Amino acid sequence: MAILVTQKTVACVQGITGKEGSKAARQMQAYGTKVVAGVTPGKGGESVEGIPVYDTIEQAKQAHPEINATSIYVPPTGVKDAAFEALAHGVSLVHIFSEKVPIMDATALYHFARLKGARVVGPSSIGILSPGHGKMGSIGGSNPAETFQKGEVGVISKSGGMVRELSWLLMKAGLGNTTAIGMGGDVIAASTYTDYLELFEADPETKAVVLFGEHGGTYEQQAAQMLKQKKFTKPLIALIAGKFAGTLPGSVQLGHAGAIIEGKWGTTESKIEELRKAGAHIAKIPDDIPDLVKKFA
Repeated sequence: MAILVTQKTVACVQGITGKEGSKAARQMQAYGTKVVAGVTPGKGGESVEGIPVYDTIEQAKQAHPEINATSIYVPPTGVKDAAFEALAHGVSLVHIFSEKVPIMDATALYHFARLKGARVVGPSSIGILSPGHGKMGSIGGSNPAETFQKGEVGVISKSGGMVRELSWLLMKAGLGNTTAIGMGGDVIAASTYTDYLELFEADPETKAVVLFGEHGGTYEQQAAQMLKQKKFTKPLIALIAGKFAGTLPGSVQLGHAGAIIEGKWGTTESKIEELRKAGAHIAKIPDDIPDLVKKFA
């Protein structure tokens, strides 16, 4: 069983006429995702990869009422309007590829999604992939089978590249994914580690979860608190990158937009310590992860 993206997913791509949007639509279709519509204002009546294009989500939903998911490939200042329109018309899964979405827009989106009882993945998310079911977004590129295979391990990562790397390491070790998620690394994430861990906890086929984090922010500490409260009870293998950041002057900027550190708040060391105390199994390097999964799952 997968989470978020399943064989029941019926998708739309907002911004489908752009370079990245059209490429994502093509790759999603090739992997088995049912993409029935695209949306670009002013481009209604066109088609991309055989997919009809509409001016609005409302028009797309009128023609294809089965749409329940969308991937957004629009400029960052247009993300709020695109996502709000999708949520207002009953789309239950919104994936946002666009990065550097204005903080106030992302905050409003966070709250509106919860009001509507929907799930928003991103901003700055490479996508979601459930082997054997489908994918939303650009995750896995044009040949996901090179790095993803069906299995019993969930993967959550702020880094899009590391979703692929960790899934490839699992595959090499004879393991695989139920679902792999690129959470995104913007300052505000519409869904965080705890949201995904809750879904994986409820999924009977997921036996363990791999979490990749980095310096900055407190989402990893929130995950640790969830473990302490026994709200997530399956083995959690965590790899937190960025120890070297502690050796740099405080004024140096690096990492994703959400990689903000103040004093010890948000440091890699503090996250590792909190997760370890909560019962997570800490990997020092990516290659440690398959053995830890096999040992504890």
